[in-house]
Amino acid sequence: MACKVTGTAFITGAASGIGKATALKFAEQGITSLALLDVNLAQLEGTRDELRNTFPNVETEIMQVDVTNELSVDEAIRKTVSRFGRIDIAVNSAGISGTLAKTHELSLQEWQKVIDINQTGLWLCQRGVIQQMLTQESRGVREGRGVIINLSSMYGIAAPPANFGIIPYTAAKHAVVGITRLDAKTYGKDGIRINAICPGYVDTPIIRAGIESGSMNSEFEKTPLGRPADPEEIADSILYLASPMSSFVCGTALVVDGGYTL
Repeated sequence: MACKVTGTAFITGAASGIGKATALKFAEQGITSLALLDVNLAQLEGTRDELRNTFPNVETEIMQVDVTNELSVDEAIRKTVSRFGRIDIAVNSAGISGTLAKTHELSLQEWQKVIDINQTGLWLCQRGVIQQMLTQESRGVREGRGVIINLSSMYGIAAPPANFGIIPYTAAKHAVVGITRLDAKTYGKDGIRINAICPGYVDTPIIRAGIESGSMNSEFEKTPLGRPADPEEIADSILYLASPMSSFVCGTALVVDGGYTL
């Protein structure tokens, strides 16, 4: 069986990084319609234009959405279903790293911003997508009513170095794994398969300055593969979790970190 995907995909955080790479990978591997969400409309338009130029037969709907806004999220899901009929795959990849500070230095406002986006925002998207998928006919034992992939982190299963100061990010990414596991148990019987992906260091805007300055080199040296991932490499793993190739994978937190957490 080939690692192909079909139907409609709904992707948050699609303007850049892993979300954008996943949209392009899905279009390459069989998706015919894409609903792309991000708070950054200008970058999102760039993703749409690249998709149109490379995959002109793929229908694309872009929406400027703040995932912390319940009404905005629910309206995006309604709009997606209105245009495409259903949601077959959802990828919740919107997130931020937040202010770098240790717990005793961090304000409640800075803590809450990261939790609101990375944890509550993901849950709001997952809730809305599950509500929709429960109304859909199953596409068979391999594809079911739908698939959800949540973006956690290797710091969703392990603690970062003490000097990193990313306590709300670490807390939220651990929470993503917990949300994924419980909802996978709850909705697996309904034909909705939910998994998380836990990337290591990825060459995205979040760490690109550190890559270019060399300040991240010591961290890459801790990784057996000795380098950061390309976003497409993470998208390949998301493709696997979204495809019928992983039809018996449910509730996992797939670590794709080049061996960093071994």
